[in-house]
Amino acid sequence: MNLSELNKVALAMVAPGKGILAADESTGTIKKRFDAIKVESTEDNRRDYREMLFRSTEAMSRYISGVILYDETIWQDAKDGTPLIKLIEQAGAVPGIKVDEGTQALPACPGELVTVGLDKLAERLKKYYERGARFAKWRAVIDIGSGTVGAGPGIPSMTAIRVNAHALARYAALCQAAQIVPIVEPEVLMDGDHDIDRCYEVTQRVLNKVFQELRVQRVELEGMVLKPNMVVSGKKCPKQASVEEVAAKTVRLLKACVPAAVPGIAFLSGGQSDEEATAHLNAMNRIGHLPWPLTFSYGRALQAAPQKAWSGSSENVPAGQRAFTHRARMNALASKGEWATELEKKAA
Repeated sequence: MNLSELNKVALAMVAPGKGILAADESTGTIKKRFDAIKVESTEDNRRDYREMLFRSTEAMSRYISGVILYDETIWQDAKDGTPLIKLIEQAGAVPGIKVDEGTQALPACPGELVTVGLDKLAERLKKYYERGARFAKWRAVIDIGSGTVGAGPGIPSMTAIRVNAHALARYAALCQAAQIVPIVEPEVLMDGDHDIDRCYEVTQRVLNKVFQELRVQRVELEGMVLKPNMVVSGKKCPKQASVEEVAAKTVRLLKACVPAAVPGIAFLSGGQSDEEATAHLNAMNRIGHLPWPLTFSYGRALQAAPQKAWSGSSENVPAGQRAFTHRARMNALASKGEWATELEKKAA
């Protein structure tokens, strides 16, 4: 393992004024997205859609530092025969790959899940590296059950937190051995009716356990990127926290849990609306005096607008690219604390 090379890639992924495009939707997930815009989810349509994003020259070269790909996409060629991964490299962005294989029910923990995919991961990473991937992503999913802070056993159980943290750390160690930067993504879901303080408490437990496991498994913190959830109210909570409260509590939590050695933090949007995800990131960067850059690694919050504008028609490619460039630019500004609501109202 060459740590200085890993660190160089990690720093490029969180470069100032840039963020990561998560274009790693599984075939099932992208089918749901395509169903919503009445587009058939064929291999060609998926390829055409992603090619449209990767050929958005302004967005890709100015605002996107890296792209997380799905297994199907990393092997695909554009219509003209250029490998899609080459389009990403030509734009100056780093290609990455999602390597987890989804979730399974966690034995003896009803309603809880564990992420799988460690079997044969070492061999898969070797192939992805040869293809050009320089970072990877693994997502652990932690649900919050109903109940109040400190209400005793419930969801998430310590078992679920521990096994998912262990798997994340094993994945990260395998990545670094393969000279690939791991994105470590422990996602505390925002579904549910819990308030922001319950989210804070659970996310704190999760992050503490994740960093404990990373140390146990000798993962070099300088050669990884953290992709956490923000500290937010559950979607069904009657009292939604303000943008300022989300920013203040998220920053406070990260300062308490994330070592300064980590090169950067790229948030997931986790079901927030486009503008909410941008506003929260902006407010955090306005707080300032942080030991690491805070940026974005958004999927739906970067893609919902371009998907709708494109709607499966080649004639709509320019409109789709404009919509993508606009969302990428808004989030790039937020990553520097320079975004404002008025900028949203200007034409994309």
